[in-house]
Amino acid sequence: MHALQAGPERPQGPAVLLVHGFGASTDHWRHNIPVLAARHEVHALDLLGFGRSAKPAGLPYGGDLWRDQLTTYVSERIGRPTVLVGNSLGGFACLAAGAALGDGAAGVVLLNAAGPFSDEQAPPRGWGAIARQTIGGALLRSPVLQRLLFENLRRPATIRRTLNQVYIDRTNVDEALVEAIRRPSLDPGAFGVFRTVFDIPRGQPLDELFAQLVCPLLLLWGIRDPWINAAGRRAAFQRHAPAATSEVVLEAGHCPHDEVPEQVNAALLDWLGALAEPLASGLQPGAFSAAAECPAAGRGPVAASGRTGA
Repeated sequence: MHALQAGPERPQGPAVLLVHGFGASTDHWRHNIPVLAARHEVHALDLLGFGRSAKPAGLPYGGDLWRDQLTTYVSERIGRPTVLVGNSLGGFACLAAGAALGDGAAGVVLLNAAGPFSDEQAPPRGWGAIARQTIGGALLRSPVLQRLLFENLRRPATIRRTLNQVYIDRTNVDEALVEAIRRPSLDPGAFGVFRTVFDIPRGQPLDELFAQLVCPLLLLWGIRDPWINAAGRRAAFQRHAPAATSEVVLEAGHCPHDEVPEQVNAALLDWLGALAEPLASGLQPGAFSAAAECPAAGRGPVAASGRTGA
């Protein structure tokens, strides 16, 4: 697996582990690692099947695999309580790992996290809905159609068009980001991983994972995310999230950490700094803290990367 580490000589507070979303990699934290690493011990990794990590055939790709990858990395490579920060698919993996780690998780931060709630896993109702799901599923399991879809999705023009759909401010949709997403798709095992996507189990419901979580939780929203209906999802998260969960709401799309990194960095540093002061804001159990804006923080070059075994 591919991972990197950065930090000051004397880091503050808990370690931080950054986890990318579907199709992305450690490169997606390019504007966050230098700022966070000025104070904290920061790690980032590529989930198995993505980025520079291996893409072996036959692995049971899905939430259980990535949860175990994260918990193993925290216990064997970091070795102390860690805040897990994840975007989209990485958010689901971080929540599952945070619940599994217990006291080994110092906190969990979800940036537009993926994953279902229990009430969203009901089977389709009516013959029309069943037929659409069955026929659509059969078509998507066709190896020929999967190959055509894969070839189209990894074209630079398609990658850029997709990013433009989910970034409200497109300033950071640059050639470096497009190439960071395209390059791993050229690896020999990339198509095999892509094919497993159509059979990946939906994973443990978010509400069950929230019930198992014992560490602080921060929900950080790009509220204009068109992929997950962030406004609607936010309401569902508020119903199920643990007491005293904190929230930050930003005018951004699906990847706020890369679209508005200054605001995300400031929010993360503020929340990390307050972890040693539980309920310092005077929140009562079940209350949410929210902020619409965050002060800007600086940017810097991405930290040097390295490989580690796990």
